[in-house]
Amino acid sequence: MSGEIIFRDYRDTDLDAMFRLDETCFTEEFRFDRESMREFAEERDAIVRVAETADGEMVGFVIVHVERVAMGWRAYVVTLDVAAEWRQKGLGRRLMREAEACAVTAGVRWMQLHVFTGNAGAIRFYERLGYEQIRVQRRFYGAAGLDAFVYGKGLPGL
Repeated sequence: MSGEIIFRDYRDTDLDAMFRLDETCFTEEFRFDRESMREFAEERDAIVRVAETADGEMVGFVIVHVERVAMGWRAYVVTLDVAAEWRQKGLGRRLMREAEACAVTAGVRWMQLHVFTGNAGAIRFYERLGYEQIRVQRRFYGAAGLDAFVYGKGLPGL
């Protein structure tokens, strides 16, 4: 496994690899179906950063939506996926930093995300990145009715 990672924007040819990676990253109650993944990635104001090895293997991606809210522009992390063999190597942090930088360039001052209340590893990860818990959102995760913490972080001004 080479340590060289290339970051790039989404291409429509990425959908199958993204869908397969999502299936390996998340259990059924947390993953997206193929059509939802396509819609999220191809949303007009989406920020999608893909991480791949030098030989073109996708090893991670992040999808962030940018939307206008009452107080300006907000970014929302739809999903962050990192292949198991690339976890604990800083790739998730690098993907989030990439997404945050793109969001700042788009004029965003605030970023939010949801984390399953039972996912201690993800909670620690986001808190280390400076995200703070705002509230609990009951029954956020679909049919399973699982709760999520809502996290947020102010982004540096332009």
